[in-house]
Amino acid sequence: MIIVEDCLLSEDIIEKTFSCNLSACKGACCVEGDTGAPLEEGEIEKIEAALPLIIEEMDEEGLKTIAHLGVSEIDVFDEPVTTCKPNKECAFAVRKAGILACAIELANRKHDFGFPKPISCHLYPIRAKKYNEYHALNYHKWDICSAACDKGEKEEIRVFEFCESALKRKFGSTWYDKLKETVELHGSSD
Repeated sequence: MIIVEDCLLSEDIIEKTFSCNLSACKGACCVEGDTGAPLEEGEIEKIEAALPLIIEEMDEEGLKTIAHLGVSEIDVFDEPVTTCKPNKECAFAVRKAGILACAIELANRKHDFGFPKPISCHLYPIRAKKYNEYHALNYHKWDICSAACDKGEKEEIRVFEFCESALKRKFGSTWYDKLKETVELHGSSD
């Protein structure tokens, strides 16, 4: 276990390799799983505020889904998640050249409204969970991402490096610098 401020990180985050390989997986994480993307406090409001721009990027089924069910729903753990289409895709998933993309992310790239996508998606394959005053960060190994693990190994990109922008978004640049220092110390103690 690695500790950086109020975060407990599994060692897999600094030891395992990962780099998304969308040409191999086709964005399967937007459809596989039991529910939509987990949403943190305030994210529903951010999505709703940007919805006029986001809907420009959405497909017909996604538009129908949010018109009927809204942008979020509550999962079996009583946590908010993005709404899913009847085919189990996230309501914001759209196909571009045969690969699933995020309508929120596409709209933010065009209009820069300051919300690239839910942080749970941005951090993936890191899963973050808050327990009292601590954040637990774990590497989520999923068979649909095996090509990403292979690509990360080939490119020598570790999970925390792949997730740099998401980790900085969530915890700040100073925190990320401390993580890098901790990783260097961890490596020198092996």
